[in-house]
Amino acid sequence: MVILFYTLLIGCVCGLRSMTAPAVVAWGTHLGWLHLHTGLLAFFAHKISLIIFSVFAIGELIADKLPFIPARTQAGPLAVRVIFGALCGAALCVSGAASPLVGAVLGGVGGVGGAFAGYAYRRSLASTLPDWVLALLEDLVAVGGGFLLVSQG
Repeated sequence: MVILFYTLLIGCVCGLRSMTAPAVVAWGTHLGWLHLHTGLLAFFAHKISLIIFSVFAIGELIADKLPFIPARTQAGPLAVRVIFGALCGAALCVSGAASPLVGAVLGGVGGVGGAFAGYAYRRSLASTLPDWVLALLEDLVAVGGGFLLVSQG
């Protein structure tokens, strides 16, 4: 049952930073925390996936601080968060011997929840702290939380 909760939370990580969740899943597989070496999600186990997702995640961490980046709640960015949240959720479930379909649904739902929660967090505290400080705190939650989840998966 815990794996299903982690699946929802990895989706939330994806909602905060769309490329961080796949990067930490690839790292979790590389480090032996997740077992995804066979099946449809085996691409997470390839070194090229580790490199590509890591580069994209670093790029996203930098780009998020730029003023012209669209809101994560717009259709395009939100769809990316749902898709990658579903893939990452399915990956955690496959590694934890649970249903990948349930994992995909929970990961996708988490992607939506994380996107709107992160958006609300940044909007509600925008008058209190500079946006870049809020973004860095969000980065810490996404990266740290993501690695915590996959290390337990």
